Amino acid sequence: MFHREGQKIILFSFCFVGISVILAHYFIDISWLKLLIQLTGLAILIIILQFFRNPKRIAVKDFNEILSPVDGKVVVIEEVFEKEYFKDKRKQVSIFMSPINVHVTRYPASGSITFSKYHPGKFLVAWHPKSSEENERTTVVIKTPKFGEILYRQIAGALAKRIVNYAEKGESVQQGDDAGFIKFGSRVDLFLPLDCQINVQLNQKVKGAGTCIATFVDPNEKEETSH
Repeated sequence: MFHREGQKIILFSFCFVGISVILAHYFIDISWLKLLIQLTGLAILIIILQFFRNPKRIAVKDFNEILSPVDGKVVVIEEVFEKEYFKDKRKQVSIFMSPINVHVTRYPASGSITFSKYHPGKFLVAWHPKSSEENERTTVVIKTPKFGEILYRQIAGALAKRIVNYAEKGESVQQGDDAGFIKFGSRVDLFLPLDCQINVQLNQKVKGAGTCIATFVDPNEKEETSH
């Protein structure tokens, strides 16, 4: 299964590689050069198929959990001041995607979209501290039943030139469903309430719509425990 944003590119790639192989077969007499062209075309096709793949994921929906929006590695866990939307302190969890990761973004929680905005910008490497504020990016806020509003931000990396974002203000979304796509190396930042429990560690590999990033902490139960 492949991402819908890449279907045209995949079709074009099949045609291009097929024509290249046929032309090499009939018009190039040098054996090693013919084989080199054919293998190069096949390698390019495999890379494109790998990048635009969209494996089917069935999320176990849970209002008490925030699931990872992407496949990748956790590179940031810290308390920060989120200044675009909340304008207060939040827990930030950032996930870096290498070019070999699945680049589909999935909704980390079920709820309604209250904010969705695209920002043009630079193409700093995705792990750069300023990439969250200066790179091409989209900011999406979901109002959830338990966590209140949570924010996730798609951030383009040094090679990415386009971010696809499906979230539209006012629509209801389901945890684990496709939310967008980022081309090539990139990252996604999550901004969560301070009172939630973070369940991942730095450098941990996570799976989109599968790994639980954070769980809801009932303030009443927390108060009873403290007594």
